[in-house]
Amino acid sequence: MHASNLSRPSSPAGASWHALAPEAVLERIQSTPEGLSEEVGRQRLARYGPNVLHRENPNGPLRVLFRQVNNPLIWVLFGSAVLAIALGKVTDGLVVLAVVVLNTVIGFVQEFRAGKAIEALSRMVPEVVTVLRGGRKVTIPAPELVPGDVVLLASGDKVPADMRLIAMRNLQIEEAALTGESVPVMKQLRPVAEDAGLGDRSNLVFGGTLVTSGTGTAVVVATGAQTELGRISKMLGEATDLQTPLTKALASIGRYLTVAILLVSVLLLGVGLLRGYQVSDALMVAITLAVAAIPEGLPAIVTIALAIGVQRMAARRAVIRKLPAVETLGSTTVICSDKTGTLTRNEMTVQALWTPAGAWSVSGVGYEPRGRLLQGGVPVEEAPAAARELLRAGSLCNDCALQQRDGTWALTGDPTEGALLVAAEKAGLRVEELRACFTRVDAIPFESENQFMATLHGDTEGGRHIFLKGAPEAVLRRCARGDELLAGTVLAEVERMASAGMRVLAVAAKEAPPAFSKLEMEDVAGGFRLLGLQGMIDPPREEAIAAVRACHEAGIVVKMITGDHQRTAESIGQELGLGTAGAAVTGRQIAEMDDARLAEVVASTSVFARVAPEHKLRLVRALQSQRHVVAMTGDGVNDAPALKQANIGVAMGITGTAVSKEAADIVLTDDNFASIAAAVEEGRRVYDNLIKSLAFVLPTNLGLALILAFGVAFFPIEQVAGELRPLMPMLPTQLLWINLVATVALALPLAFEAKELNVMRRPPRSPTEPVLSRFVMVRTLVAAVLMAAGAIGLFLWEYASEAPRIGHEMALQEAQTMAVTTVILFQIFYMLMCRSLKGSIFKLGLFSNPTVFVGIGMLVLLQIGFIYLPFMQQVFGTAALGWEALGLSALVAAVILPVIGAEKAWRSRQERAASRDREPPRGARIGPRLPA
Repeated sequence: MHASNLSRPSSPAGASWHALAPEAVLERIQSTPEGLSEEVGRQRLARYGPNVLHRENPNGPLRVLFRQVNNPLIWVLFGSAVLAIALGKVTDGLVVLAVVVLNTVIGFVQEFRAGKAIEALSRMVPEVVTVLRGGRKVTIPAPELVPGDVVLLASGDKVPADMRLIAMRNLQIEEAALTGESVPVMKQLRPVAEDAGLGDRSNLVFGGTLVTSGTGTAVVVATGAQTELGRISKMLGEATDLQTPLTKALASIGRYLTVAILLVSVLLLGVGLLRGYQVSDALMVAITLAVAAIPEGLPAIVTIALAIGVQRMAARRAVIRKLPAVETLGSTTVICSDKTGTLTRNEMTVQALWTPAGAWSVSGVGYEPRGRLLQGGVPVEEAPAAARELLRAGSLCNDCALQQRDGTWALTGDPTEGALLVAAEKAGLRVEELRACFTRVDAIPFESENQFMATLHGDTEGGRHIFLKGAPEAVLRRCARGDELLAGTVLAEVERMASAGMRVLAVAAKEAPPAFSKLEMEDVAGGFRLLGLQGMIDPPREEAIAAVRACHEAGIVVKMITGDHQRTAESIGQELGLGTAGAAVTGRQIAEMDDARLAEVVASTSVFARVAPEHKLRLVRALQSQRHVVAMTGDGVNDAPALKQANIGVAMGITGTAVSKEAADIVLTDDNFASIAAAVEEGRRVYDNLIKSLAFVLPTNLGLALILAFGVAFFPIEQVAGELRPLMPMLPTQLLWINLVATVALALPLAFEAKELNVMRRPPRSPTEPVLSRFVMVRTLVAAVLMAAGAIGLFLWEYASEAPRIGHEMALQEAQTMAVTTVILFQIFYMLMCRSLKGSIFKLGLFSNPTVFVGIGMLVLLQIGFIYLPFMQQVFGTAALGWEALGLSALVAAVILPVIGAEKAWRSRQERAASRDREPPRGARIGPRLPA
């Protein structure tokens, strides 16, 4: 059969391979049960290409470096430096260039973290695979696999491509990473509905998943980019890395500042020329203003503050991969979480037992056999005979093993069977002793066609027993006629357990002749006695329930998005307190909705079930279209595109796949949803402290700009050293000293401030809320005017009083040094007031942040060197000051304390009054403040 006659197969998501019988699949893909010939295999490889996932080259270092330089403020500084050097001010120009290089290096190091998610996807495909070629079993490299190849699968194999099963025995596939299914999926051969969701296509196996038990033979229907894994890879490439609220706000501030600085520089250039400045002096005035008004230290302050947040979050088990994610967490309005292993333990646990003699609940969660049988909520001292018989049969008709390793309980085998062992141990049965007393003679393994497992055992007295477990309907059909009368009652109990999200197994038993040694299908056709039912579930983490509650109190909406079944998702959602009164929305329903309808549904629904990767991506985008800041948590390959699209992607460190970790911004080292609440709290603290830093830095830049503008407009032009020169209150290098050394030394301690008391009891800020709020702008203006007035007044006073005595040149140096010192001392006092923007420093605790005083001490020592060390006097043009001048500078600078203190007290009274006016009804839920 020639390859040229074959139309190119499409992805299983686009073709209905799951709806066709095996024979029809082979015919459609032009293959046979013996596989392809070597010749056809080569032809198809040439036509379809290798079975690999292609990835685009990540951003190179030069491109990342250019992005750091391509910033309007950086261009202004760069132009100022070049102009200063051209005018002969080499020292000033080189200092400004050094600032440009410093900012560029900080930004480059921060951003050069190329995404490797698609590369991680490619590592999920195995290197070699066993296929049938012309009826012969051969091993070929996985990249050479083509549509139509017949592949042999065994336990432990990684599935190399998307395939339709044509033969199998007890085949179970671990698909949690792809579909979110919490336990291995039992495969079968029958066609399923054409519109079946990804998790319900039980006759397909998908590339990148793992064979946990059994064997199978399958025909390849999609390779490389056409597989489900390839579709995820493509979506991952299409998912957009969004800017964080802070980076967008800072970029906006940068653009406005650039325009304002250029306009004012041109204006001052014109004023200087009109007043008789030489062109070179007027240009230096414009350069000086640019240096004064640009907050050169701000990028370093933001980066270091975020890095401090990274360290704090790491201590709380959240590892940050992308620095701006620290701040984004603080503005998160919605958390979309996967269920399996994130909100739940990923450990199946029996919670309910039912027998014809009575019903019991089972306490305890996970694989540790710690718990009790309870009846009506009251612990049972000794398990009743009916419960013991049910649990004994469940642990004997079982291939799983339970061990304790290094203090941790773990399973070897199927999680569902493991749950039966743990339940038996909780009731006081010792599984190893039981298996020694009831030795297994033979077994009929679980087959998806049969829906049951049966085992034959011999006891110590020579008796023979057959135990049966499986789907309730399959077990009931094999029970004796008397037990069939129980069918209505049993099925009602099955329905009750299933409605609670439980997976239900029925268990039955019958006696066999003493010499019986071989178990055949006719031996299990009937005559069994129903022992009862066991209902199990993957329970939610206790700490996740508390974390969801904490998120709700913080005004953050939590939504669960899972690939698991609808009833299970609804049950877990109710236990977690997600507040979903109605049914969960399924992936099939999402697929039928347009974007407008989906936006309506996602706003009112908290639980989504049977969700495919593209559905998760659409859900995240629907929330973002409503201006939500979305955090997405997950651990599987299926989560990766949504993790990348979300404003903040959170992957699981223990169970998470390499793909999800590479796509995420944050990785939780303990796989615990509770760490999200801690990370959000830390993110809010970081943002609060960044606003404190911003409120501290900006008045300095505005104040310096006002000082220069006032000097150009009103200061006289003096004859200094035989030349007419404008009287400049500060030099460019002195401005950089203030902007970089002093400002950074004082702003950084603010990053260590303790969290505000209400940090997790207030709604998240609106994504559109400006960083430069009215409050910050008013505070900036008040502080800047005070700073400028104090520095100008002392400059003029010092220059006027000292010029006749020591000459204009020395008096100018002393006056400039005094003005700089006044600004520095002003910054010290103002920083203390910024430790809490709206509260009293004494309520906060004067010594609650020791790093504040470390920063002040370091700055005082540096300023002493700035004033008195000869080499620094030469670089910065400073002069030594007497005690009187220092004392006067401190006295003028301290004026900021009572002024800002009074402003805080007035603002606090205003806010308390406004809060009383808009106080919500008692018990009203706080939600995120979002724009209409």
